[in-house]
Amino acid sequence: MQYDPIKRSLGKVFNLHPLLRALFYRLLDLLLLRSWYLRRELRQWQLSAPADARILDAGSGFGQYVWRLARMGEDFQVTGVDVKKEQVADCNAWFARAGLAARVHFRVQELEVLHDEERYDLVLSVDVMEHIEADEKVMQNLCRALKPGGLLLISTPSDQGGSDTRHHHQEGPTGFIDEHVRDGYNRDDIREKLLSAGFSEVEVAYTYGRPGSLAWKLSMKFPILMLNASKVFFIVLPFYYLLAWPIACCLNYADLRQTHASGTGLLVKARR
Repeated sequence: MQYDPIKRSLGKVFNLHPLLRALFYRLLDLLLLRSWYLRRELRQWQLSAPADARILDAGSGFGQYVWRLARMGEDFQVTGVDVKKEQVADCNAWFARAGLAARVHFRVQELEVLHDEERYDLVLSVDVMEHIEADEKVMQNLCRALKPGGLLLISTPSDQGGSDTRHHHQEGPTGFIDEHVRDGYNRDDIREKLLSAGFSEVEVAYTYGRPGSLAWKLSMKFPILMLNASKVFFIVLPFYYLLAWPIACCLNYADLRQTHASGTGLLVKARR
């Protein structure tokens, strides 16, 4: 299934007014379990972060995490990079209206040819690596872009069924989200790739255990399937979430509080 058309449709709706865009970011923070995990890690990182930290969001998309990071420190300098020109232009325009243009900038950039060196204290990569064939090259580039001691945070599907994937030898799309180039990462494989890329310390933990996987189906998979079937479901969606969200919220909280022996997601912390 193609996920990007749904994201573009939602983006148009929430771009109708600046306050709607900020509301959109808050809703994503509530709905997406990966955001729950990342917020926890970012709060921990902030405790020892320099006051004028430089941050890179490698694959910034709608700018959800750039928005959060820019508001975490009044002197933080945040750069968002993405391959989609229209999305980069949209984010630059909106963050300028939000009064953050002096500290936040977006640019069109392929991570395979990122040439920044020892520039950032933190690099964020959220649901990006599974879209990139040359992932080892990108990991090397992100390592080089970090200052010594800098931190890379990655959220990506695991090979335990991330995004409801099927194996590539089967005919047709490989899973719920067709844009992925791999079914997901093996925990040991991504650790070895990052160590080979130059990182000195790598921690990999499963996310989206049983509670989180069920929450993802309730809060993301089923609504997206409905919207793919018909745009009429945009009208139904608020009523659906009134029923589904309290359940998904409890499941997200349960997932965050557990240590998982297996899960459909991975949270990776790599230190240069």
